[in-house]
Amino acid sequence: MTSLSTTYLGLKLRSPIVVSACTLSEDLDNILKMEDAGAGAVVMFSMFEEQIRKEEALMENIMKSTTNVFAEASDFFPDLDEYHVATGKYLETIRTAKERVNIPIIGSLNGITPKGWIDYGKQLEQAGADALEINIFFIPADVRLSGIDVEQRYLDIIRLMKQTVSIPIAVKMNPYFSAMGHMALQMQDAGADGLVLFNRFYQPDFDIQQLKVIHDIQFSEANEIRLPLLWIAILSGQIKASLAATTGVQSAHEVIKYLLAGADVTMTASALYKNGIAYIALMERVLRQWMDSMRFLSLDDFRGSMNQSNISDPTAYERANYIRILEGIK
Repeated sequence: MTSLSTTYLGLKLRSPIVVSACTLSEDLDNILKMEDAGAGAVVMFSMFEEQIRKEEALMENIMKSTTNVFAEASDFFPDLDEYHVATGKYLETIRTAKERVNIPIIGSLNGITPKGWIDYGKQLEQAGADALEINIFFIPADVRLSGIDVEQRYLDIIRLMKQTVSIPIAVKMNPYFSAMGHMALQMQDAGADGLVLFNRFYQPDFDIQQLKVIHDIQFSEANEIRLPLLWIAILSGQIKASLAATTGVQSAHEVIKYLLAGADVTMTASALYKNGIAYIALMERVLRQWMDSMRFLSLDDFRGSMNQSNISDPTAYERANYIRILEGIK
């Protein structure tokens, strides 16, 4: 029987299909369903730096206001534990999930500065998270901020997190660095055990009647895989860090393409919102059918076979092929 097992961040996974960070994992029952459907691992919904800092500020204010209060009056003030519902529940979900499932559970932190989530990274590890995905969701809107400063922010956070926890760390990258390959290498050298390509920055739209900025979420589509497919195909033969693809995975076809490019795992959430958690099983079934038809017994039989290092014409990923495409339009 064909094997779908793979290794990501040094963790052994039974499947390359991983549930990416999303609100579905807020519910323990959903995590159980994800394992039953065949998911290789689950990335937990993200904890945001702003959320952690807000809770810390609220706790500090409560402590100040109750420091000199008589013990007899303590019942007039809310229980301090009530102010850790969000972070506390997050940690408890990880603890409980680790008790109930056998697949890896990966914690997720979303922020822009080291403050607030360095200590929380430790708590995630203590709660039982097998690895940590850090999503440095930073839009450099300050025109005085240089590209070097932006890159350094990422590298500083990675180094600090690596010093803080002993579990593997994956970094969710964005595609906007001027030298993507070099930045990926720097992140690896800074301590990143894996790179997740790519982070989708949610971009605003305008309501032209009410003159308001619209913030809505649009699920990724299969046609969005081309940019991460390009970079995974380029990087997979040149860096040692694990590679995860997380854009446009709507079916087994995208999974296969990413694996051919050299990805260790593919991550999906949009497809599960659209089709239900059980859809993972269908994706895996189609993947196995394709492998059988191609006579591949394991992912290693074809993983990376179409990356830049392995194909007969490496210029297919560079400018020369772009010129050929334009010529072909004629």
